[in-house]
Amino acid sequence: MTGTSRGLGLELVKQLLERGDRVAATTRSSERLLAALGDGVDTSRLYPLTVDLRDETQVKQAVQKTVERFGGLDVVVNNAGYGFLAAVEETSDREVRDMLDVQVVGVWNVLRAAVPVLREQRGGHVVNVSSVLGLTAVPGWALYCAGKFALEGLSEALAAEVADFGVDVTIVEPGYFRTDFLAQDSLALPAGTTVHYPGIREMVDNHLKLQGAQLGDPVKGAASIIDRVVAGEGPLRQVLGSDSHAYATAKVQALLANLDATADTAPATDFPTDS
Repeated sequence: MTGTSRGLGLELVKQLLERGDRVAATTRSSERLLAALGDGVDTSRLYPLTVDLRDETQVKQAVQKTVERFGGLDVVVNNAGYGFLAAVEETSDREVRDMLDVQVVGVWNVLRAAVPVLREQRGGHVVNVSSVLGLTAVPGWALYCAGKFALEGLSEALAAEVADFGVDVTIVEPGYFRTDFLAQDSLALPAGTTVHYPGIREMVDNHLKLQGAQLGDPVKGAASIIDRVVAGEGPLRQVLGSDSHAYATAKVQALLANLDATADTAPATDFPTDS
């Protein structure tokens, strides 16, 4: 599991250990993970691994060590990520690459290392934690959405590719959960801004004030993810939160309206069909 030292990832680790499961948890700081778990959690079945997900070699070694220690892989959870709030033109090249390295390249590194193991086992489950902002986009969230939209496409294709090997894929799409995702030390902001987007500055301020008042309960969210995997069946997408469901529904309705509006003009670019 990646992204385990805070948020839903940390709650997943806690609940899995309480269930008696064995957990290989990657993080940029194993010390921070252990400190976050505290003394009340039995960590005897925890295998903490300090890994830079951008480094393919480190990721491959972490998967190999996990297989050697546990004898295989049952579930792979890609959860690493962070928020970033800025207008498109305010986002630097470095900030774009850093985000996509974590949310896209890092996931791909994990999958390249883990999927062959699952395929040879003829079974397993991949859980990719996306967001409702992997389905719909709002101003100020372009970079975050870009990474999550990519994760959605990757996950859809992966699900079809590995189905014949008995490997399941779940895309988790949370709304706002009461984690530290919106805390100032967790949420990334651009190095520079312009005066042209006062609405985005207001949105950022409102989101920072939202911290601690989000609708979603991370304990229930983690439990729902675990239940879905244990059940071994369910839809490709697992929507978490009434806010997420509302956003996703509005996107589907807008997309259907767009398709209806272009139903007559879309065929105009086809070659003529033989009569």
